[in-house]
Amino acid sequence: MKTPSLVVVSAVRTPFSRAGSDLAHLDAVELGRHAVSALLTRTGIDPMLVDETIFGCVGQPPEAMNIARVIALRAGLPEAKPAMTVHRNCASGLEAITLAHAKMCAGQGEVFVVGGTESMSNMPLYFSRPAVAKFSAMGRARDLAGRAKAALDFRPADFAPVVGLQLGLTDPVSSLNMGQTAEVLAREFNISREAQDAFAMRSHLRATQAHHLLNQEIAPVLGRHVVSADNGVRADSNLEKLGRLKTIFEPATGTVTAGNSSQLTDGAVALLVATEEAAAAHNWKPLGRLVSYAATGCDPARMGLGPVRAMDAALHRGGWRLDEMDVVEINEAFAAQVLAVMKCIADPACARRSGLEAPLGELDPARVNVCGGAIALGHPVGASGARLVQTALNQLQSSDGKRAIVSLCVGGGQGMAACLEAL
Repeated sequence: MKTPSLVVVSAVRTPFSRAGSDLAHLDAVELGRHAVSALLTRTGIDPMLVDETIFGCVGQPPEAMNIARVIALRAGLPEAKPAMTVHRNCASGLEAITLAHAKMCAGQGEVFVVGGTESMSNMPLYFSRPAVAKFSAMGRARDLAGRAKAALDFRPADFAPVVGLQLGLTDPVSSLNMGQTAEVLAREFNISREAQDAFAMRSHLRATQAHHLLNQEIAPVLGRHVVSADNGVRADSNLEKLGRLKTIFEPATGTVTAGNSSQLTDGAVALLVATEEAAAAHNWKPLGRLVSYAATGCDPARMGLGPVRAMDAALHRGGWRLDEMDVVEINEAFAAQVLAVMKCIADPACARRSGLEAPLGELDPARVNVCGGAIALGHPVGASGARLVQTALNQLQSSDGKRAIVSLCVGGGQGMAACLEAL
């Protein structure tokens, strides 16, 4: 029996907006609903054809557990059609696509709506465990005297919130936050502040130059006003401005700043994917095909190196070589991280330190993140993996390219990559 091929029929996303800005009033459900509704409108597909909805989300809101199901129903997909949420940290949006392929191979569907959503503006605040215990004691009190007695146990520190976003961006194994893992790579691979800032500037300038292509990906959001473009791109980015920013993760000796890191962002992406046979039966013209994919592990303290082994595995499974790629997308969690990955791909000594037996080959920087990346566009963590697939396929279509590879580092010490072929 032939293994089904997954093809991407269509893709659409919301604008990506800095946390606390244009889309902060929309939660992750509404962002995802907008992306799915726009996808259904653009394709004109009969919702009954969709076998399942699979969405990635890292910070699932407590009021919408299994957020994929809530998104699907609010977008108008039939209640008889199931939905599930996936979570592989920064690669969740890509995981949604590959899980759809796995279900196709298992004979559990032919047409899927997949993607990812994240509202980093609405990540919750928590109380500390001691404070929760005191609130619980107050709630168990049977009378006013008991509640008053319990209230006397509170101290001002009990009312200081624990920031959920900060917890989520700190690795529980290495105890390092994601910025500190970037500092680890900057030191290990001798990546200077100047090199990081130059890479960040390039991201903004490339995104500026590619705005026509990027805007084609977007379905404008109607809210307090019309939001029709990514708002994190700085067309006036330059080395002088970036050089004035303070280091934030290791203030005394570090090199990683807010300017050479990805932005905290709100946004969602939705794709219609199907088996090649289903697409042909419905006369859909796909953008491209998923050829291979891989997820691999690495040291959590060096999680930024995740793409190296993941790209190696995905290329091997697809029978492809790196020098055959027309488009290369490496998610820009941090400039230091992408620069370290590029060194490990090409340099024998660095490759061995990242777990490869030999380099993958020279990687032309001109082919990497041609439309900019998360430093300029932002990184809504649950959605970024799906956005990389959308952007890579759009680049292939616009340039008559044939092959692309996309990859992400993953908090917790993982990497994920996928090989794509234009159709």
